[in-house]
Amino acid sequence: MNGSKTRPSHLAADPPGVPARRAALRLLDAVLRRGLAIEQALDNATSGLAPPDRGLAHAIAAEVLRRLADLDALIDSATRNRLADDAKARFVLRIALVQALQFGTPPHAAISTALPLVEGGPRKLVHGVFGTLMRQNATLPEHASLPDAAYMRLMANWGEAVADAAAVAITDQPPLDLTVRGESPVEGESLLPGHVRVRTDVPVQQLPGYAEGQWWVQDLAASLPARLIGKGTGRALDLCAAPGGKTLQLAAAGWDVTAVDISDSRLARLSENLDRIGLTASVVTADLMKWEPGFAADAVLLDAPCSATGIFRRHPDVLHRVRPRVIAEMAEMQAALLPRAAKWVRPGGLLVYATCSLEPEEGEAQIERFLSAHADFAIDRVSADELPAGLYAHERGWLRTLPGMLAEQGGLDGFFMVRLMRVAGDSRAA
Repeated sequence: MNGSKTRPSHLAADPPGVPARRAALRLLDAVLRRGLAIEQALDNATSGLAPPDRGLAHAIAAEVLRRLADLDALIDSATRNRLADDAKARFVLRIALVQALQFGTPPHAAISTALPLVEGGPRKLVHGVFGTLMRQNATLPEHASLPDAAYMRLMANWGEAVADAAAVAITDQPPLDLTVRGESPVEGESLLPGHVRVRTDVPVQQLPGYAEGQWWVQDLAASLPARLIGKGTGRALDLCAAPGGKTLQLAAAGWDVTAVDISDSRLARLSENLDRIGLTASVVTADLMKWEPGFAADAVLLDAPCSATGIFRRHPDVLHRVRPRVIAEMAEMQAALLPRAAKWVRPGGLLVYATCSLEPEEGEAQIERFLSAHADFAIDRVSADELPAGLYAHERGWLRTLPGMLAEQGGLDGFFMVRLMRVAGDSRAA
């Protein structure tokens, strides 16, 4: 972003309200210019902020990313010469406009907390464009416009109806899904046994049963891969396990779980959740391409690293960051991990492969390629009674969740998952 250097330390402290907006500017710069995930950039961008300001910075940046195309269309309608995509004036106008148009911030407050971000820049231009749009009673469309590249990719892969449903889905914050042990202390809609869907603005830690470990947060689609493994008492591997929702599910279902992930910090969160819920698992920090379990597992769950385009409702940055190169790199990694994980499944055991991606290269194509090289694995078809009403397995037996599915109930993330059974003892690629 032009002129986006860190603010010189000799300048006076920001007025009240400005530090959160400055942090939002840093977050947007990290995502749109440097290609970082918003969560990856959050700690550095909000360093020194109190929790409420940290939350506000994140909310502003996320809402700008949800509405980026529509905000830019408004800005372009009020400027004689188009601002560069990375111009600081454009970034600051996005921040001011999203507050006024989406958060209900009074216009004078929205612009007064944004203008200090245009240090040494065209403050009159920013003020003038914002004022023009406010006098015109500018509004954003009912449903967000997706980035062109993401929309065209969805169109090519799944058709216009799914692409349009994604625009509807990204417009609003999704409901909160909880995976529950026993009877739920939180009121809501249950779409499957052990699931509750809640629509609330109450912080998660303040909901009934949190401290007692009666539930954990987990999108309904994200809970399905572990459900495909079901209950058991044998040894299970949860690979790429952090932040741990699937580990909790498997442990609660009776499995002796070994959870493996390369990230120490993410595994620390997994361990904290195990303690809060009152469950146990062996937690291992390791690179799966170098690690060996030392035993044959009865069940292996590989929730593989992926482009994460399926979780755009909660992480709108993915639609702006992910390009074909990223998808290709993730597909290459998955193609290496899948046969490696398969070696650790005992004959007769289960392997569940899943990705939170909307890209066929990371789902259907991976499995077709894997099965063509591994005659000892076969698809164990997902049955209707394992799924929420309204979801159905593909004719090949796997499950693909897409924007628009279960829309009346609040929708769900985009996932691909398949359950495989090892039907013989040896693999040609092992």
